[in-house]
Formats: sequence, structure tokens, C-alpha cells
Amino acid sequence: MTAQSGLEPFPPLSVSHHFVRRESHKHGSRDSPRRRKSSGLGGELPGDNDVAAFATMSPPMTPPQIYVCSPIFLLIFQPILLLLAKFFFQRPASEKPGRRSKRRTIKRAFSRWKRISLRHTWLTPLILCLIIVSLYLVNPVPSNPISAALFISYPLPHTPGSDGPIQYGKGARDFAFVAFYTIFLSFTREFLMQRMIRPLAIWCGIKSRAKQSRFMEQFYTAVYFSIFGPYGLWVMSRTPIWYFNTAAMYQDFPHRTHEAVFKAYYLLQASYWTQQMIVLLLMLEKPRKDFKELVAHHFITLALIWLSYRFHFTYMGIAVYITMDISDFFLATSKVLNYVDSPIVGPYFFSFMFIWGYLRHYLNLKILWSILTEFSTVGPFELNWETQQYKCWISQVITFSLLAALQAVNLFWFFLICRIAYRFVASWGEEIEDERSEYEESDEEVEDKNREDRNENEKPKMNGFTNGSANGKLANGSANGKLANGLNSAPKVAVNSVVPSSPSGSAVTEPVRISSRIKQRKKNQK
Repeated sequence: MTAQSGLEPFPPLSVSHHFVRRESHKHGSRDSPRRRKSSGLGGELPGDNDVAAFATMSPPMTPPQIYVCSPIFLLIFQPILLLLAKFFFQRPASEKPGRRSKRRTIKRAFSRWKRISLRHTWLTPLILCLIIVSLYLVNPVPSNPISAALFISYPLPHTPGSDGPIQYGKGARDFAFVAFYTIFLSFTREFLMQRMIRPLAIWCGIKSRAKQSRFMEQFYTAVYFSIFGPYGLWVMSRTPIWYFNTAAMYQDFPHRTHEAVFKAYYLLQASYWTQQMIVLLLMLEKPRKDFKELVAHHFITLALIWLSYRFHFTYMGIAVYITMDISDFFLATSKVLNYVDSPIVGPYFFSFMFIWGYLRHYLNLKILWSILTEFSTVGPFELNWETQQYKCWISQVITFSLLAALQAVNLFWFFLICRIAYRFVASWGEEIEDERSEYEESDEEVEDKNREDRNENEKPKMNGFTNGSANGKLANGSANGKLANGLNSAPKVAVNSVVPSSPSGSAVTEPVRISSRIKQRKKNQK
């Protein structure tokens, strides 16, 4: 049958080579090529998107099934399902089929899980959260011990004739609540930073990996405090201490019970600062110059949180919470604007300075002054363990010491902030840089360094022997080409143990290195 005009005939399908190949393997021929077992790519490609698609995991979905999936489901659960499918079903290219010992199988599975967890740091806390929630859903009643991790505990019955909100007490079950939401906040932090904030940083044109990390940290901080700052103000408005009424912190002491929104806010803040301390101790963030001051700040904050909650100074604690949260929001947003080179970074930075000074210094000094003046005069002032009356001279000294130490750290940071402002004004708005951060290479320096490393890898290297040997001795010596000053030079060949001298005009001046530029930049900053 002839092909139609204008159409190229389809080549006939030949199956003979498959038959011969199969027969040759059957007879054990060594000359025939081996059959390919997997793709020629081999290994595992780096990146966050090297996972299987839904199309390779199940039969094709019909259009109605595809469009019923919500964007939130696809955003959160699709990468989880793909990672689990990759872990359980994908076989590495180097793994050969066959029987293995159980110990080797467990070791290999653990190694694979470790690699996936280090690449997707949000996966482990998410699985822990899902396990805890699943254990509660098995028996979703308040008597289930897991309920203490998900919901606030110790509700108190309504007093007769009272129409106010339900009050909650305090106890050991609150530790489970703090622990669970520490894990949950670890998941939200890592997931938002890797899946949402990093693409935003790349879209904003941030190329340096160090600057991307800073951008992600500060953007997440701004998101968190943009929620808990207004939440804290709303909770304070429902208490007698609005607006920073210091006398109400000591009236009707002890404050042993609180409504649900107050207790939830206080314990969630404890979870956040616990999670931040874990991030700091595990070195998940790049250490700054003020690393010691940051560790001291976190220890003081956690000590104030636990002592104020245990000994019923929560009214004072929520006031300190709000002064820190709102100022931290403006600090984080000013850094984000600086990383993206926003034109409003200058005015916004000076607005942040005013807010920082008012909240972290004026209001906190007002609280410190009230400890000296109103702590012993307003409300009871005695130590009674039976009635849980802890407002006495011992608690006065401890409270003042911790808040004074926190104020000292804030004053140190305010000094650095003022120095940044001075340099910004002195340079006519051309330089605004975080004093706390270590030196970070600019985008141009990163590109120059990558280009220099690429050139070093592409340079030819000669190190060998020439033209054989005679009677066990080298006839023409050795050729050893050397690279001078990053440029290719002619190889020097030793003839009869004599090396000819290089011409005098071959001297090349050394180019300026990246390290020298970094040192010069640091000297200019000083």
C-alpha cells in the first residue's frame, strides 16, 4: 500500500531486535547491551518541587473531580501527600530489587525520612500535630487526656445570679496546651516561610540567600504580631487595666481566674516565646552580633511569663506583652521594607523609633515605677500560701529585677537603633542597615563570587608526565602547568632536569578579590 502524496509513510514497527535481545540474554551473551532499569537522570534532583504529580499516583481525574478541590486544600495537603508518596513508594535509582534484612530496611527508611525532614522542616511538626488531633478524635470528650493539649482547661461553674463569661482556673494541664501549640507554631512558621514567603522574596528581587532568610524571618514575625497585637489590645479592653492602668494590676489581688479569651491569649503567647527559644537554641536562624543579648531577652521573657502566670500577676503580664508585641510588629515591617528597598523606609523607620520609645521605654518605665510606689500600697501585701496571696516583698524584688533586666536589654537595642538613624541622616538617606546583623554580601558581590568560582572550576589543570620512560627512568622529565593569578599560563617542561625561566614580561598584577572588598567595606563602615 503506497502512501498518499504529501504524507510521509510511517516506518514499519520492527520487533525483531526485541526478540534477539531477549534471546541473547537468555543464552548469556556478553556483547549485548544491558536493559535500562530506570530513567537516565538518576539520583534525586534538588529543590522543593522534585515530587511526583497526582497524575502518576492514581488514574486520571475527571474535570468535575479536579475542580472540587479548594485552593486551601491544594496548598496545604498536596505537598504532604506527595512527600508521603515519595517516601513510601519511590525507590531510589541505586536500590536493587531483592530481599534485604529488616535492619537495613529500617536504617534506609530512617535515612530517607531524615533527608526529607531536613529539606521540608515543616513536615515533622505537622505530622506530630495530626497524630495528636487524631488521638483526640478517637474519643472527642473532655475526659480524653489529649483534650488538654487542644483546648484550655479548668472551666469553673457559674456562680448563682452571674451573667458574666465563664471563668477558667490554672493547673498542670496548661503545660500540655503550651506544648501542643509550640509544635503547631513551629509548623506554621516553617510552612509559611518555605511555601509562601520565600517565593514572595524571590518575586521582590531578593537574590542573596542570607537576605532571603532575613526577609522570611521578619515577614513571619510581622504576620504573627499583626494578629496578636490587636488581639492583645482587645483582651486588655475587657479588663480593669485598660489603658495601662497600673493601680488595677494590684487591686483585688490575687487574680486567679480569667475568661477564655484572656487565658488563651496568655498561653498562646507563652507557646510563641517557647518556640522562639527553641529556634534560637537550635540555631535555625543565623546568629547576630547581639546573640547573647537575644538569649538573655528570651530567658527573661520566659521567666516573666511563667512566674506571672503561676503567682497571679497576669494583669501586669498582659501589659508587658502588648508593649513588646506592637513594637516588634513595627520593627519587623521596617526591616521588610528595608530589604525590598522601599522608598518609604526612611519615614517609616522614624515612626517606628517613636513607637518603640513610647511602648518599650515610657510604658515599661511606668510599670517599673508602679512596682516601687503602688505594689505595696494598693491591695493586700502579705505572703500566704493557703490563700495564694503572693504579693509581698519577695515578689516585689523579683518582679522589679526581671523587668529592669528586660529594660536594660531594650535600652541596648534602642542605642543601636539610634545609631542606625544617625548614620541614615548623616548619609542623606543612602544607608540604613541593621546594626545587629553580621556582614551580609550584596547581590553584586554574590554574583561576582559565583562567577569567580565558576571560572576557577573551568580552568584547565595540567599535572602529569610526558612521553613515557626509558630503562625505568623518565626521558623528558615532567610537565606541570601552573596557573598564575587566576590566568592560564604555559606549562613549564623540565628537560634533563633543567627548567627554562619564564619571560620577564609575563608578570600579571593580582585582581581585586571579593575578600579584600569585604574588608574595605567594613573599614569604611567603622
